[in-house]
Amino acid sequence: MIVLGIVLVIVGYLLPLPVLTTVGVILVVVGAVLAILGGTGRAVGGRRHFW
Repeated sequence: MIVLGIVLVIVGYLLPLPVLTTVGVILVVVGAVLAILGGTGRAVGGRRHFW
């Protein structure tokens, strides 16, 4: 999810599409939060790990 967000942010900056940049930033933030919660051992949504 983090990688997809980074790709969308890059594509959003290269193309004049601010929607892609916004969606990319949201995906990066959500992916980072899930990775941090998963790394601390807390189950999120019934899953211990998100790949």
